[in-house]
Formats: sequence, C-alpha cells, structure tokens
Amino acid sequence: MNRKVLITGAILGILGIILGAFAAHGLEKLVDSDAITSFETGVRYQLYHAFFLLILGGTSIVSLNMKKPIFYLVLIGVIFFSGSIYGLATNALLSFDFKTVAFVTPIGGLLLIMAWVLMLIDIIRNKVD
Repeated sequence: MNRKVLITGAILGILGIILGAFAAHGLEKLVDSDAITSFETGVRYQLYHAFFLLILGGTSIVSLNMKKPIFYLVLIGVIFFSGSIYGLATNALLSFDFKTVAFVTPIGGLLLIMAWVLMLIDIIRNKVD
C-alpha cells in the first residue's frame, strides 16, 4: 500500500508541476486572469495533496488499515476538486461544458477534508507522542 501511495503522490506532484507551468506559460494567452487564478488554485491543492500522500506513504504513524481509505479519499478528492477546477477554468476552450459538473468541486473538497480528519483520528487513536 505504501508503494502505491508514494507512486501516486509522485505522479500528482509531477502533473502539478506540469499543469502549473502550463498555466504560467501557455494558458495565460488563452483565458482571462480570473481563469488563471482559478486554475492555479487547482494546481496548488493538487500539489498540497501530492505532499500529503508522500508523507502518508512514508510514515508508520498512520496505521496500514487507515492508509487505504485516506488514499482513496485524497485521490478521488483531487480528481473531483482540482480536475473540475481545471475544466471550469478552461471551459471556454473546450467543447464540453464543465459548468454542468461543477457540483463535484465541493464534493472533492469534502473528500479531501475527510482524508485529513481520518488521518487525525488515526493519529489520536494510536497515541503518537
């Protein structure tokens, strides 16, 4: 499980850097500044959670039983939250109207919060000093 978590964290980090560079150097000519700011928010949260997964996969403080649900909450949360923001920010460039699925953005945010809460609960239960 730790290997999968670490690999996913690294992939999310790589993609976050690529998407951030795209926002800074390619997207700025195609969409307005509000869309760039929104896109960068998606990148920022993706990178935060890439680091989250790298820490999760590299620690023994969180139990193995809890790592799996936390991992899936983060993965789905990033896809919903950051992915929908990427779609909404580039909506004018795409044939699909991402406004029809904008409701997944707060669901993704909730899943990310739940991952953090599960980690906190597990750390408290394990009475880590």
